[in-house]
Amino acid sequence: MSTEVAERGVFGRLVGQHDVEQSLRDAALSARGDSSGSEMTHAWLFTGPPGSGRSVAALCFAAALQCTSDGAPGCGECHACTTTMGGTHGDVRRIIPDGLSISVKGMREIVNIASRRPTTGRWQVIVVEDADRLTEGAANALLKVVEEPPDRTVILLCAPTTDPEDMSVTLRSRCRHMPLVTPSVESIAQVLIDRDGLDPERARIAASISGGHVGRARRLATDESARDERQRSLRLAADAIGASTAYKAAENLVKSIEADTKAFYAELKEQELEELKVALGGGGTGKGTAGTLRGSAGLIKDLEARQKSRDTRARRDLLDRTLIDLAGMYRDALSYSLGSTSTATHPDMARQAAELAARTSPEGLLKCIEAVLECREAVDFNVKLQWALDAMVASIGAAFRPPFSRSGG
Repeated sequence: MSTEVAERGVFGRLVGQHDVEQSLRDAALSARGDSSGSEMTHAWLFTGPPGSGRSVAALCFAAALQCTSDGAPGCGECHACTTTMGGTHGDVRRIIPDGLSISVKGMREIVNIASRRPTTGRWQVIVVEDADRLTEGAANALLKVVEEPPDRTVILLCAPTTDPEDMSVTLRSRCRHMPLVTPSVESIAQVLIDRDGLDPERARIAASISGGHVGRARRLATDESARDERQRSLRLAADAIGASTAYKAAENLVKSIEADTKAFYAELKEQELEELKVALGGGGTGKGTAGTLRGSAGLIKDLEARQKSRDTRARRDLLDRTLIDLAGMYRDALSYSLGSTSTATHPDMARQAAELAARTSPEGLLKCIEAVLECREAVDFNVKLQWALDAMVASIGAAFRPPFSRSGG
């Protein structure tokens, strides 16, 4: 780790967010009473594109608020900082939804925690990641505690944007907004060099094709399966053009996503079911244990419902990653077609982008991008993955036929 990163303490984990870092440092000082400003408030909203580090920023701020060092808050070395960043601090709760939404029931439990006074730390801190998954009822339950906050409680919300589709307008208005930006290729590459020990060339290539996502850059640099997944996504750009390959490619993509999701969660599902059965008396030999299990069907059904919701979320996330890559490919082709000198999303796929640009007009490429965005929207509205992808490849195929195709293409 570089000396500069070490000196920044916990904030050394933030990449390319200087203004946000400074604001959070000032607020942490204000919370200690070491500043005459009014930077500190009880509710915060961190927004930014995927990979910008909004949840990391929230966690760093939580550590700075709890920091017991006499120096700058967020030293990264005291017990409060290390336990907060490690997820074991008794007064810092991280809410990380793994399903499609955060329910009213779940949020009421969070509100109860928020009403408590801190036991070991300076503050009771609640970090809600993916706050855009709050249901309307959950958002209303959270709004009550945000509007009438307990004395030593801080709520940190993380969401992609402040758009009403992502965040309740009223809830947003009660929070101080911290907008994060997409980190530069240079800053991401430097992180991979300093923290992961990668050679500069490998780090630069991974950073340039990551779409500004630090975590993805790390996976692309170190995980061959992540690179294979990306190549599979980009092949769809060409496969979707041909009538003989489009629907088969869409079908194979869905099968691959289903298989990946099943493999990823198979062991966890088994473990969760076994733990629930043990908690309910499974495996016991005492009197009444059989009756206990017979009466637990509802609890097992609830577990299966949560697992199903998690699987659906995982499938959508995998597909969304593919669609973002695909939209970037057509965007590169459009830039090439228009003679733009803007930075490519996939600089290593310049030849393929040029080939796409040669086969249709800029209008056709815009239609392709629109088809990808419409597919993302359809999936958000619970359209089956296969149906959404079939509609997408049909629209893409049409964009490479008259009146959009290049003459002689």
